[in-house]
Amino acid sequence: MLLVVDNGSIYTKQLIDFLIKKNISFEKQSPQLLNLDSLPNYDSFILSGRRKNEKKINEINSKIITHCIKNNDKLLGICYGAEILALTLGGTIRKSSLQKGNESIQTLKDNSICSDSLDVFESHNFEISKLPSPLISLAESKNCKYEIIQYEKKPIFGTQFHPEMSQDGNNLIEKFCLL
Repeated sequence: MLLVVDNGSIYTKQLIDFLIKKNISFEKQSPQLLNLDSLPNYDSFILSGRRKNEKKINEINSKIITHCIKNNDKLLGICYGAEILALTLGGTIRKSSLQKGNESIQTLKDNSICSDSLDVFESHNFEISKLPSPLISLAESKNCKYEIIQYEKKPIFGTQFHPEMSQDGNNLIEKFCLL
């Protein structure tokens, strides 16, 4: 079962609508109401973007990430979700100029969720600045070095962009869900 962790992104509705349209079974929960003891009930997780930085939300998302790594569960972190993935493992993020709009990204390594180039939608003020080991970069754009990241050899991914906002991104979400 898939758990969508709604961190307050204005784009979560599009993610939910896409999952419903594709008949992908899921539950949605806010981090504030999530019982961490229920994590073993799920085998995959999507961490949405967010609107504001809150320490408690960061702690809960980090615990979900740690759970996924330990249990080899699937994880897709979107925008903030990718940033908290990097931060949890010792990476860094930095404030960037506002990136909002369409962007073309190029894949760097063969992987199970995308190939070649993708046309995606960006909407962020922060980005990953240092990628910690064992995360690897799968794709980049002219404005962002770490557009898609993966935990080596695990089904754990992050996207700096919002895949719920473009057709290529929707394809990526679907591939992730079918892993």
